[in-house]
Amino acid sequence: MSQVNWNNYACRDYYDELLAAPGKPRASADELCNMLARFSAEELAERKTAAEIAIRTMGITFTVYSEGAMIDRAWPFDIVPRIIPASEWRKTEAGLKQRVQALNLFIDDLYHDQKVIKDKVLPAEVLAQSVNFRPQCVGINPPHGIWAHICGSDLVRGGDGTLYVLEDNLRIPSGVSYMLENRNVTKRVLPELFASGKILPVDDYVAQLYDMLASMSPRPGDDPQVVVLTPGIYNSAYFEHAYLAQQMGVELVQGSDLLVDDDDVVYMRTVEGLRRVDVIYRRVDDEFLDPEAFNPDSMLGVAGLMRAWRAGKVALANAPGAGVADDKVVYAFVPEIIRYYLDQEPLLPNVPSYLCMFEDDRNYVLEHLDELVVKPANESGGYGMLIGPRSTKETRDEFARLIKANPRNYMAQPTLALSTTPTLANGLPQPRHVDLRPFILSGPETHVTTGGLTRVALVEGSLVVNSSQGGGSKDTWIVETDENAAAAAEQEGV
Repeated sequence: MSQVNWNNYACRDYYDELLAAPGKPRASADELCNMLARFSAEELAERKTAAEIAIRTMGITFTVYSEGAMIDRAWPFDIVPRIIPASEWRKTEAGLKQRVQALNLFIDDLYHDQKVIKDKVLPAEVLAQSVNFRPQCVGINPPHGIWAHICGSDLVRGGDGTLYVLEDNLRIPSGVSYMLENRNVTKRVLPELFASGKILPVDDYVAQLYDMLASMSPRPGDDPQVVVLTPGIYNSAYFEHAYLAQQMGVELVQGSDLLVDDDDVVYMRTVEGLRRVDVIYRRVDDEFLDPEAFNPDSMLGVAGLMRAWRAGKVALANAPGAGVADDKVVYAFVPEIIRYYLDQEPLLPNVPSYLCMFEDDRNYVLEHLDELVVKPANESGGYGMLIGPRSTKETRDEFARLIKANPRNYMAQPTLALSTTPTLANGLPQPRHVDLRPFILSGPETHVTTGGLTRVALVEGSLVVNSSQGGGSKDTWIVETDENAAAAAEQEGV
């Protein structure tokens, strides 16, 4: 009966999240690795099956689009958690708060004085060619001056162990429901490890989300009416929309459930008549949000919603127009944006980037397409990318043509040696590449999730972690070790 033998775990080529070397767990992962080493392959298979049953029973699904069809699939989940020491996470949390604070100041500036353009920190052509800048938002002052209330910043760890920000998701970031459900499933599958209290909790997110949304209400003295606006059951993130509404105890609505009356107030249709809505957590893209202001053919939004928002009669999260900072070209300027607005050095580094809008960068990218990852400015979900080392000459030629035709729309980065973490394959743990999406809530206070959604490439050697393209996910544990606790106490003067 074979067992996990960490001496045979091949983590030599990449930074591994759990093992410092074959047979040598990191301090924060020591307890987990020792427990897994006591499991036989059969026992691991039983735990894996228990997780799959729990996922089906709990109805945790995601939707993929394939050949014109929409397919609901059970959430792909690996039972071996990814572990980050709490001492490292405190620094990461501070860096994420700094980054989102600067980005919110940046967005607000773009819709008002545009000082960042006048002072030549951001080239004027970057804004002029932005597909996510919304002229309809110019001059609007959202509550607390916050535009991106919910942000999901993707982090990757390089070969030297450094955590980099890969991109910022400021429009309608998704995945937090899977972070929460991953924890629920893991507690069922590995309950023994939660007894020590060293694994920091994540279940305060929903309460923090509701409090943040409620704080935006235009009627602060009253009990606010908060709703989640979904495009409907055919949206790939519908599970999350329904999950968050249910967990917060608020109504899940579609555009047809709402109306804006002559008083510029948003109302919800109910069996008891119209009920005023104060805050909308919208999961509908900008261009479909209001047929009066954006796409006139949209059936997903609410006519007059922008009027109501501009009049201060309703709050919207995330604010329309926040996506102007959700641009992979703008991303390259975020370190300078932090320095400009906060007069601070960035606490979290960007991945080195080449912007094809600049001639020298463009020439370098075109000459090194076989080595680089090339990304369009505004795609998501891993679509439209070129991963140079795994591309064909035909694909590289096509990308060269696209870059030359629209250089503003493309940027490139070196192919990172993404960190790995043990993932069950063929019954035993094997290294697979991972990234991490923590979620940051911005309101009167800023909160960062304790960890986030770890996405894992389930195919050996693959760097593609997106669930829509065959990736899976793991629970993420922020673990308080004895050294962590001592360092935290010293830092707090205890």
